[in-house]
Amino acid sequence: MPSVTTGAYAINKDLLYLGVSGDGDSASIGIGQLIHAIRRNMDMVYIVENNGVYGLTKGQYSATADVGSKKKKGPANETQPIDLCAMAINLGCTFVARSFSGSKKQLTSLLKAAMSHKGFALIDVISPCVTFNNNDESMRSYGYVKENEITLHMADYIPHFNPMEEIEVPEGHFRDITLHDGSTIRLETISAEHDPGNAMAALTALHGAETSKKHVTGLLYFDASKPSLAEDLGLVDTPLLDVPDEVLRPDQASLDALNAEFLA
Repeated sequence: MPSVTTGAYAINKDLLYLGVSGDGDSASIGIGQLIHAIRRNMDMVYIVENNGVYGLTKGQYSATADVGSKKKKGPANETQPIDLCAMAINLGCTFVARSFSGSKKQLTSLLKAAMSHKGFALIDVISPCVTFNNNDESMRSYGYVKENEITLHMADYIPHFNPMEEIEVPEGHFRDITLHDGSTIRLETISAEHDPGNAMAALTALHGAETSKKHVTGLLYFDASKPSLAEDLGLVDTPLLDVPDEVLRPDQASLDALNAEFLA
């Protein structure tokens, strides 16, 4: 998926690129493509439906399954998992979040913010598999996540075209993070110590949750300073798809001058 998106993005950077994948592909057979898409910081929202099992092949543990987690049949998982959020932060991903399919408000706000982000946005969504991995012993089950979720913050998304004074501000402590397009994600901080701009704080929160067999959710890390792939490539403002042939193709005089340099 990331390789196809990269090709499409190179010729039409003005489209909104949304990709939906699973933990089986993202953390296993497709991990190479995911890693390099993150490194390039392509303008793309990459959503992972993370349930900890390979549902299509009858419920084997995936590479993201927590140690000690147990599906409906078979022994508990004892293999160290890959944490996609921690991996993304270490690779320099500029928008990293984790949410839960049962947390509608938080997930909706994070999705809207990710679509406004200029760069690669990864959202790891814990999505219980009702067929193979929704029993009480599974750390990816609906009940377990609801009981063991550490919410860093609740998020409200404020579109850039909405006047700020029309937004109802709930009581509590807030922090506004301005996205590239001028819109704002407003974080109601529950863990006052967490700073979404601090990569080490995000990794510490992830490690602490893993150690206590819990799930940390919210906007883990955000960096607006890193140039996107379009900026690194120096792409023109007009999508290449719409640039006319006479502009894309050099004239004969330019070709002759270039060939002369090689022959000199």
